[in-house]
Amino acid sequence: MTAHLRFTLTVILLGATAFFLHARSRSEVVPLRQPLAEFPTQLGDWTGTDVGISQDVLDALGPGDFLVRSYQNSGDDEAEVGLFLAYFPSQKTGDTIHSPKNCLPGAGWSPVESGRISISLPGQATFEANRYIISKGDDRQLVLYWYWAHDRAVASEYWAKFYLIADSIRLNRSDGSLVRLTTPLLSREGEHGAEQRLLSFAGHVVPLLDQYVPQ
Repeated sequence: MTAHLRFTLTVILLGATAFFLHARSRSEVVPLRQPLAEFPTQLGDWTGTDVGISQDVLDALGPGDFLVRSYQNSGDDEAEVGLFLAYFPSQKTGDTIHSPKNCLPGAGWSPVESGRISISLPGQATFEANRYIISKGDDRQLVLYWYWAHDRAVASEYWAKFYLIADSIRLNRSDGSLVRLTTPLLSREGEHGAEQRLLSFAGHVVPLLDQYVPQ
């Protein structure tokens, strides 16, 4: 897909999103849910520590509920996974989910490789996630992220916008979230080892999401 076509599709989707969300904004449904701060700090062998979010980052993200946490594995001191969850209870006023493709370069990380990966977890429908390798100086990380709303995961931000419009019409809801997992590429392992670490960690996270991002 050319850059011009992507730009055109984005403009059309954003325009349609704004139109439908404005038309249904008066009585939008905002379901009850658990705050992200209550997301478990203990996930199997993983123990999490909250990471503070600066006010300028919060201002850039807009109104929502956000969690940044670093998880360490008790069986491997070097194994670390970063979890970022962003939930927007309403996207009707333009406070839509920011793509990590835009946020990561702003934090000094450069994309080295990008693609998609299918994630299959017990008891869950298989879904696609974005897969990135990023670098900053000598550090390299593997990133997986996807959009999650109403018990549905999508990798494409275009499909996320489409479902935002569809759910606004069908459910009178515009809430949604972003799930991002990161882990260092360790010198003692290849990309496969880092990927398996994130997929294993995702198996702890995904079954819990509906408690914090309502179906």
